[in-house]
Amino acid sequence: MSAAQILFGLMSFIALASAVYVAASNNLVRSVFMFFVTLFALAGLYVLALADFVAVTQIVIYVGGILVLILFVFMLSGRETLEAMQHQPKRLWKLANLPAFLICALLLIVLFNLFMNTNADALPWIKQAVHNNDVIKAENTMTENIGINLMTRYLLPFEVISILLLMALAGAAHLSRKEAGA
Repeated sequence: MSAAQILFGLMSFIALASAVYVAASNNLVRSVFMFFVTLFALAGLYVLALADFVAVTQIVIYVGGILVLILFVFMLSGRETLEAMQHQPKRLWKLANLPAFLICALLLIVLFNLFMNTNADALPWIKQAVHNNDVIKAENTMTENIGINLMTRYLLPFEVISILLLMALAGAAHLSRKEAGA
């Protein structure tokens, strides 16, 4: 096994284990912080896939924006609401969830079978791309081109999205406040 395969396995395990913990935990604070770990592990997987811009975007937007928004909503929520949410019965193993478990099990079987029986280096389209020298090499010019285009050609949509995210943050803060009569 190469170092890249070991890192991929480690990052995959961290991402999956922390995501399962987020979904299964009863403690909201721990779930939010494990979601932080999940997002960073996904960014690590993007780096391994030579998608450095996507990894940085993952960290800036999701960890720096969405996760902070979730933390703001969590902090601004009333204590009674949070306690009521934590004390709700969570019955995972009930008959109504059986179709979802069957679909997940079938998906895992298909993915495991695909993983065990596929040799990625022997795929015809990959061989063709290598033969034609039509592969993406890790270079700084990809990220540089994206940055130049983002700050010149696509500056207006970039700024509109930032204003939209600011409005979403203000709306979340407003919705999480207690009502005066409640």
